Amino acid sequence: MRNPDFSPLYRSAIGFDRLFNLLETGQNQSNGGYPPYNVELVDENLYRIAIAVAGFAESELEIIAHDNMLTIKGAHSGDATPRNYLYQGIAERNFERKFQLAEHIHIKGANLENGLLYIDLARVVPETLKPRRIAIK
Repeated sequence: MRNPDFSPLYRSAIGFDRLFNLLETGQNQSNGGYPPYNVELVDENLYRIAIAVAGFAESELEIIAHDNMLTIKGAHSGDATPRNYLYQGIAERNFERKFQLAEHIHIKGANLENGLLYIDLARVVPETLKPRRIAIK
């Protein structure tokens, strides 16, 4: 698959660095779709990410938000005894899943329920950016 070169756009577009970086990094995601996840629009300004983390304890999961990037990591502790599988259809590998967040998206909280990690997000637009009516005198 061919990767496009965005360098000419950097010369003529000012202030769009994040957008171009997002396009470039979005093409290089090679986690193979593991673990599977859903992104749900709950309400006009509320979102929910659900990630299937079956087999992970709450202590083995880490959620980090930094610079509009949400990172979810899952790492099994190394003290598990080796098993002799006849067939292994359940993946037990560690993972790291990243989500680029838009401006003004805040993480409200997270909870682990029935093997699904739910992360609730909200768009909080500052008053200065909301449309306002100007009175005519």
